[in-house]
Amino acid sequence: MTATTRITLVQGDITRQSVDAVVNAANSSLLGGGGVDGAIHRRGGPEILAECRALRASRYGRGLPTGQAVATTAGDLDARWVIHTVGPVFDPHEDRSELLASCHRESLRVADELGARTVAFPAVSTGVYGWPVDDAARIAVASVRATATAVEEVRFVLFDARAFRAFAEQVH
Repeated sequence: MTATTRITLVQGDITRQSVDAVVNAANSSLLGGGGVDGAIHRRGGPEILAECRALRASRYGRGLPTGQAVATTAGDLDARWVIHTVGPVFDPHEDRSELLASCHRESLRVADELGARTVAFPAVSTGVYGWPVDDAARIAVASVRATATAVEEVRFVLFDARAFRAFAEQVH
């Protein structure tokens, strides 16, 4: 994060954000799923899935590795791109926090390559992947703050009040 990068918080629907890039908490198949991933694919339309299929046929035959990020069109979303990142599944017996941090760093790296200045992130890995939201918020905010980027605004879009409070504690 540079001195000019702002972190903002919104409680709401990430698919309704008007930004340069929306980060998708994708699964490694890149072919859609539940939660944020399913919502982005449904609202964004078939163009996103078509580009994801092309990525699977070329660079990511075995799927996108955990902690990595790749961009596609945003289809019908009010954004130019979707940056897909695969968060780790929470495991209380194995520290995977570096993989979660990598999701944020790699998404910002891809955003910089694209020239994106506003990026909306969900609370990666906190849904079906089971990451405790307080810990995910700590890792996400610290990762964004520690990453050099030309992105001007990182917007965390949190689905519910509990997640919003967790991120607000980290930002302020």
